[in-house]
Amino acid sequence: MFRLSRPLFNQVLKTTTGITGLHVHENPLPALTKTYETTLFTLSTFPATSVYRQGVEALTQRKLNIVKHANGDIAAVEKQLDEGHIEESLDIAEDELNLVQKMAEWKAWEPLEEKPPVGQWEYPGRIATAETSS
Repeated sequence: MFRLSRPLFNQVLKTTTGITGLHVHENPLPALTKTYETTLFTLSTFPATSVYRQGVEALTQRKLNIVKHANGDIAAVEKQLDEGHIEESLDIAEDELNLVQKMAEWKAWEPLEEKPPVGQWEYPGRIATAETSS
């Protein structure tokens, strides 16, 4: 009997994603796991009070748990992540990692270097309060 490894078996079953420019990944789950773990590691350099860190960390940890508990079942991961093909999920994860690295470079959690002009954050039809004008 002829036996195939999982990556080779998946290649036999899936020859295209059907999306121009998005090729079938030979072994997506380890790549996805590594990308999520790198994202979490990079986020750990942000202050714990950073709202961006809290949101992205929670979402990334949820996705990482899905991948780790799938036991190599790519179809189950695709269904639970609900982001389309696993290759699309990998693309999304890589984009998020790039953004996290940029946010770390920009130090987006630090206060503004210059105070915004008075009234900059007031919009027509909205009454300014002490909370919004500070």
